[in-house]
Amino acid sequence: QVQLVESGGGLVQAGGSLRLSCAASGNIFRFNSMGWYRQYPGKQRELVAAVISGAPPIYAESVKGRFTISRGNAKNTVLLEMNSLKPEDTAVYYCNAKFPDEYWGQGTQVTVSS
Repeated sequence: QVQLVESGGGLVQAGGSLRLSCAASGNIFRFNSMGWYRQYPGKQRELVAAVISGAPPIYAESVKGRFTISRGNAKNTVLLEMNSLKPEDTAVYYCNAKFPDEYWGQGTQVTVSS
């Protein structure tokens, strides 16, 4: 079994910054990818950014140039630096991992006030 522990998130004013962190532990067979999705009320989860083994990170068009995803210093961790936040970034953010089985974190709220 694999556990994903998320931290970060919260309330910030527009133009501000937040950092999300996700740490995976447990029976990790093979690291394929780790990343973040977000979900708006009544909508499906959408990819925000992900790090992929052997490939460059990928980003949603709406966050390119503002968000940066990276591997953390600790093994099987991923960081999402979110800058120039906008009210439309307000959502629940979920950590996602493929090891290669897929796992999800519990979600963390990000709220950007105008």
